[in-house]
Amino acid sequence: MSEETNQQLYQKRIPIYPRSVKGRFRTLKTGVLVLAYLVFFLLPWVRWERLNAPDQAVLYDLPGRHFYIFSLTIQVQDIFWLAGVLIIFAILLFFVTGLAGRIWCGYFCFQTLWTDLFMMIEHWVQGERPARMRLDKAPWDREKLIKKGGTYALWLLVAFWSGLTFTMYWVDAPTLVIEFLTGRAPYAAYFTTLFLTLTTFVMAGLAREQVCTYMCPYARFQSAMFDHDTLIISYDSARGEGSKGRAKLGKGIKTREERQAQNVGDCIDCGYCVQVCPVGIDIRNGLQYQCISCALCIDACDAIMDNMKWPRGLIAYTSENALNGRKTTLLKPKTIGYGVILTAATGILIWSVLTSAPYTAMVEQIRQPLYTRLSDGGIRNSYEVKLNNKLTVPMTVAVRIEGLPGATLDMDGMERLELAPQQRIKLLARVQLPPRQDDDHEGRERREHDGEREKVNFIIEVLEGAKTAPIQRQVPFYLPEGD
Repeated sequence: MSEETNQQLYQKRIPIYPRSVKGRFRTLKTGVLVLAYLVFFLLPWVRWERLNAPDQAVLYDLPGRHFYIFSLTIQVQDIFWLAGVLIIFAILLFFVTGLAGRIWCGYFCFQTLWTDLFMMIEHWVQGERPARMRLDKAPWDREKLIKKGGTYALWLLVAFWSGLTFTMYWVDAPTLVIEFLTGRAPYAAYFTTLFLTLTTFVMAGLAREQVCTYMCPYARFQSAMFDHDTLIISYDSARGEGSKGRAKLGKGIKTREERQAQNVGDCIDCGYCVQVCPVGIDIRNGLQYQCISCALCIDACDAIMDNMKWPRGLIAYTSENALNGRKTTLLKPKTIGYGVILTAATGILIWSVLTSAPYTAMVEQIRQPLYTRLSDGGIRNSYEVKLNNKLTVPMTVAVRIEGLPGATLDMDGMERLELAPQQRIKLLARVQLPPRQDDDHEGRERREHDGEREKVNFIIEVLEGAKTAPIQRQVPFYLPEGD
């Protein structure tokens, strides 16, 4: 393939040097960034007392197959809660996107948050947009080496601490830091931390907008969620262009009245909105799939309008209907439907978590053999009782049976036992039915019809450690044919 063909197929990356800006949306972005980093970096260090696990508020213990989120303990059998959370997030994404476009990308996406921080570091070390552009064009001298090296060093430090912090969610944070620095941490901890360090450095520091433009699938299918009432960042071309287009300030077109008399729009073509854009687009060319709805171009344009003493809103959050002079309707059947589904799914998940039992109990019959005839003529069935304490505190459990008159339960003295925090245990239970010599044929038929001799009900109740209703498990009790 020739070089000319390559140039036709692939455009060389154009470096982007975002300029800093002040305004309400920049303040909002900074506030979300600070809050997100406080939660992410400090949460592993929050302590939460437990008897059988590290005192870490949020801990994903894969070897122990337990997820701890403050007082909530999630076990493997509760994995359907994760499915519920993913469903809720998906519906929330559709709901929010239908209302306000890609605000997830502009304010909450991990790529956006880390890229924003890396650009702040770059601005702090290398200076404002013109200084960074001059530095890139300058030869490699002492100043350039110091500034570029300092920038990369700080990026690596942030990337490393980000990777290590992520790893802390899977291991006790203080222990991990000590073992990591002394070379005693598990191999998986080193691999995960270094892998995330590398990917964070590349994605947030080097690739930046390329991730949003070429790698993120959300940019490609977001338009399927938009409609004419969706709030988007848009440039008011009718006001900005006029009939003669936009023009810089000049003789005879300095005031708004002069520009309107000359049919020139309010856009003075300063380029500030383009310079602050982190993905390098010109919003005046219309909505583009690269736009992440960060709204920094609104802050830039509002700043210029304020300086000119002209009305704000040349670039604003608006809808296609509003731009065409029609009413914007946010509460549509689609939006209401998403809201109802989102509320229902969230409510069901919360109800499931709040009503989950503090322990589980299963009773399974040992079918080899189905029954045993004793020397005195009695019949014995054997069962396996599985108990699981889901709490992080001990509990005392008692096991008894009902529903089989005359039957006795033998668990080798384990009819009452204490379960340690999050202990799983298997117990052997024998149910013995003594011989009934006074039974006549009619009595046996009545009992078999009513199921009195074919079912036994295990009652497992907590005596100490938790307040919850007893668990009942009904299982068959087998008899010899004709008995």
